[in-house]
Amino acid sequence: MPPGLYDQITDPRSPLPIPGRVMAIAAHPDDVEFGAGATIFNWTSNGAEATIVVVTDGSKGSWNPGVDCSGLVDQRKREQRRAATILGATSIEWLDQIDGELQHTPELRREIARLIRIHRPDVVLTHDPWQRYQLHPDHRATGLLTVDAVVAAREPLFYLDLGLEPHRPSTVLFWSADEPDHAEPVSARAFDAKVEALLCHASQSETTMGSAATSDDARDRFIERVDDWLRSSASRFDTDRAETFKRIIP
Repeated sequence: MPPGLYDQITDPRSPLPIPGRVMAIAAHPDDVEFGAGATIFNWTSNGAEATIVVVTDGSKGSWNPGVDCSGLVDQRKREQRRAATILGATSIEWLDQIDGELQHTPELRREIARLIRIHRPDVVLTHDPWQRYQLHPDHRATGLLTVDAVVAAREPLFYLDLGLEPHRPSTVLFWSADEPDHAEPVSARAFDAKVEALLCHASQSETTMGSAATSDDARDRFIERVDDWLRSSASRFDTDRAETFKRIIP
């Protein structure tokens, strides 16, 4: 590789310096907590400002066919607010797209690019849009929308009518990557915060947490599952527990 080419790329395996501002962009309430909750807590505990963007309204997040969907949306927003507080996020942006029906549109790319230009994050975190066999269409669409919005936000000739200066994040981290090349270590304190934030999402207890809200035993099994997952993720890196990502430089 010629000298000077891609000099900005350091060892992707090493933890990032604490960023000043971060933005996590998720398809649904609770996706951020699963994908990067401990990392966000660690950063905000050390001075970072964090914004969570939730793209859909979470209205399909129940296995009960008789659920009141509008009530579920309100509940999921309350849960996300509580979880964000635990993680230290200072703001939440809601895009209120219909859960399960998210489409990659120019309008949504523009809106996410607008938010990137407003909040000006150093690091953007989101779903890996190229994860093999990712079944959920909202996860795929959110990852692709975010990637395209990062490119649009950095280029000065996009969206001149917004009157916002372009902004280029230094790093994009994809959670749920098939081939992660970056790890953020998870301390005991960050692990506890991640679990506490996840358990705020009581509406998802049955669907994603093994009914953790129904008994102490179920809760303990869920916590053990999260612990096993983080330790397994860390096994290829020199750390005990870790949230792992695919790292790209925009």
